[in-house]
Amino acid sequence: MPKLKPYFERRYPWRERGIAILALINLILVLFDATYLYSRDFYLQTMPSITRLYDPVKGIQPHPETESYLAQVAALEAQVALTGLQSPQTARELARMRALSQMLIEDNPFAAADKSSQFETIKQRLRVRTGETFARDAFARFWSQSYLTQAGWQQEMEFWQARIRPLMRTNYYRSVNRLDTPTNHFWLLDLPFVVIFALDLWARVTRIRRRYPYLSWLEAILRRWYDVFLLLPFWRLLRILPVSVRLYHTGLLNLDPLRAEAQRDFVISFAAELTEMAGIQIVEQMQNSIRNGDVFRWLLHPELRKPYVQVNNVNEVSAIASRLFRIGVYDVLPKVQPDIEDLIHHSLMGTLHQLPGNRLLRHIPGLRHAGKNQTRKLAKAIFNVTYNNLTNSMQDPVGAELTARLGRNLRDALENELQKKHNVQEIQSLLIDMLEEIKINYVKGITEAGSEQLLEKAEQLHKRIRH
Repeated sequence: MPKLKPYFERRYPWRERGIAILALINLILVLFDATYLYSRDFYLQTMPSITRLYDPVKGIQPHPETESYLAQVAALEAQVALTGLQSPQTARELARMRALSQMLIEDNPFAAADKSSQFETIKQRLRVRTGETFARDAFARFWSQSYLTQAGWQQEMEFWQARIRPLMRTNYYRSVNRLDTPTNHFWLLDLPFVVIFALDLWARVTRIRRRYPYLSWLEAILRRWYDVFLLLPFWRLLRILPVSVRLYHTGLLNLDPLRAEAQRDFVISFAAELTEMAGIQIVEQMQNSIRNGDVFRWLLHPELRKPYVQVNNVNEVSAIASRLFRIGVYDVLPKVQPDIEDLIHHSLMGTLHQLPGNRLLRHIPGLRHAGKNQTRKLAKAIFNVTYNNLTNSMQDPVGAELTARLGRNLRDALENELQKKHNVQEIQSLLIDMLEEIKINYVKGITEAGSEQLLEKAEQLHKRIRH
């Protein structure tokens, strides 16, 4: 099935592609902004230039306490390089480091930026490095002349630069605006895109109004309802919907497999529910008709079916009954002839046994088996005569009239019997129970078979038609 594009996309393809690409760029910026705080640590270690450029957008500044701590470490390194590790000046710098470390533990400046996990990692690494149990003792031991002399100044500073300093640098301070919410200047980056999208939407709505003057401005805007998400300053992630639609309409993104799969899931669920509802409704209508007695009146009195549409002006019930009668006479009876003859023979033998003098005849030589042979021939003759008379009567006009009269009398007698309350109640109850079983097994069959299999069969048929 070919992909249909809106009128605007067909008339201005290159312009539409440009707007679609611009919307894609804007969506990438939106995703970048939404994930920046979670990914900042990664950018800080791999691409620090990104953090230098984008931290001001989010109002992110270096935290004063952690920056002061890192500055004191740098001053300590400079002092050691100048006077050595064992000098009094270095001892004073190490004392400041221990004091700052205690303040760092007490204040926990990482909490405000939700970086407490990084601080816990710092403390854990220092505890393992120094062999101390508590973080306070680990910091104090690490920043002591005895430990640095014993472990090696150069080696411990390399550990600090590689394992501790990067975690310290992840901490930051974020300013707040007048509404006491974290600063976010992304709207300044987003504003040019929003202006372009607003002008584009206005042009589209104007063209829709020209083509369909009977539409109001609101109705015309609703024709492009998904484009409104490009203008909202909140819920920006919803822009993925209009961007996907624009890329699809301009041929830059193939959404046909996704659309087909979505339609398939919808059709499967809808078809299953619709089939169940239709089947249950039909069975329940039949049950209601049985309860009201409409079925018996409809079968026994076709002339009362008002209003009722006749397809071929034929009483289908009578035609079916006549057809079944002819099948029974011409096709069924010849196949069960031996059984019927045995039944007649059994009945005749029972009758003979009840005749007076039958026991005397059974003791006369030659007559013991004669009775059985004669009754078997008599049974066969009775069946042949009866069957021939029945088939001849069906071809004879008088016989046909008698058969029709028999059908009418049989119907009247049946109707009289069915009008009796106990018969009606029993038959209705049995029919309703039977339909209830059909209804339950019908739904069960749909559930077990699954509409997906039916849909697959339908798709196979469509493929055969195409080929």
